[in-house]
This record gives sequence, structure tokens and C-alpha cells, in this order.
Amino acid sequence: MEMLRALIGPDNGDATAAQFCARAAILFVVGIAYIRVAGRRTFSHASPLDIIVAIVVGSNLSRAMTGKAPFGPTLAATLLLVALHRVLMMLTIRWNWLAKLMKCEPVVLVREGVEDREAMRRHGIGQVDLLEGLRLEQVEAPEDVRLATLENSGKISVVRRHAAPS
Repeated sequence: MEMLRALIGPDNGDATAAQFCARAAILFVVGIAYIRVAGRRTFSHASPLDIIVAIVVGSNLSRAMTGKAPFGPTLAATLLLVALHRVLMMLTIRWNWLAKLMKCEPVVLVREGVEDREAMRRHGIGQVDLLEGLRLEQVEAPEDVRLATLENSGKISVVRRHAAPS
């Protein structure tokens, strides 16, 4: 515990810039883990990485603005988060394994008209949710679907089994 306290500094706002950066890095990792636990549909149109950066940057800037945290070290920690976000996004382009970790992989919910109930259960998609997603794509029933996928954004994309009548 003493090692952690030395790493992150005191809780009274007297931490050094390096300690604020250590706190920011720790919160970054913990925040992504929490959002991953909450599930992709919780913040459906942003990646966990984008969400945690937005929340923490907003919070940091707010605290710096109101004087609740030392201005310089708080800005340093916020800059570290923004730079870390940028670097991770650039690395996800290069390494697919990192992209999968940061952005999730699409999940097949329906294939050739057959629902994958286990995949739906694992990702918190109920029958009502699936049917809503299908209706939003102008499809009436799972039997009319060649492929329905829960995308990284939390949206359900649909490929019809038969072309829609013109």
C-alpha cells in the first residue's frame, strides 16, 4: 500500500505532476475495464476508449477550472490521457489484436434465420431488443435475416435473406 501511495501521492491535492500522471494512467485502465464490464450497449455509439477519455478529460478540466485540483499537474495528467488515447488509436490501426481488445469484435446474433440465443444472452440482447433492431432495418422477423450482427457501436446491422421488394 505504501508503494501505491508513493506512486499516486496524497489525496489532498498536493501530488506532483508525475503522481497525477500515474493516477491518470491507472484511472484510464480501470475506466476501460469498467466500461467493458458494463457492456458495449451502455455507450452504444462510442468505443470504451473514447468514452473513458471524454469522461476523464471533462472531469479533469472541470476540477482544474474550479480550483479543486492543482492547475499544472492536472493539465499534465489530462494531456497524458489525450496522448495515450491518440497513440492507442494509432496502434489499433497497426495491430488487429489491440483493435479487438479496445474496440470489441462484432457478434453474430442471427445467421440464416436462426437466432444465436447464447450470443444474445452473453451480450445482454433480449428477444425484444433483437426484434427492435430488425424493425429499425425494415425486417419483420429473424426468419427473414441472412445475418444480423451486434456491431462495435452497439447497433444491430442486418442483411436480409431475400432482397426487399422494389
